[in-house]
Amino acid sequence: QLQLVESGGGLVQPGGSLRLSCTASGFTLDYYAIGWFRQAPGKEREGVSCISSSGTNTNYADSVKGRFTISRDNAKNTVYLRMNSLKPEDTAVYYCAVGRHPYCSDYVPSDIRSWGQGTQVIVSS
Repeated sequence: QLQLVESGGGLVQPGGSLRLSCTASGFTLDYYAIGWFRQAPGKEREGVSCISSSGTNTNYADSVKGRFTISRDNAKNTVYLRMNSLKPEDTAVYYCAVGRHPYCSDYVPSDIRSWGQGTQVIVSS
């Protein structure tokens, strides 16, 4: 059974950094695009970044471009989101999701098949 588990969230001061991880079990991520999403209180879930199956193509929402970096280690069945220069408006629950195809549709995976449970990120002084 496919399961995605996010980790690495927490409380960080503005300007700080965090690295989120998304590890899959019961399924190999090698052939699929993976994306990160976030949902802030009272707002809709939004796409943040996507990485293709090979890792050669990465895309980002304008709000995080230049600050966040997505990467993957297929040997560890894990995708990462490195978040630098964090701002209070980055506060949200962050989710990873796996698509059904190897490519991204802009900065989200195409045809999502499964979601993780989310990890909370709070950016506050």
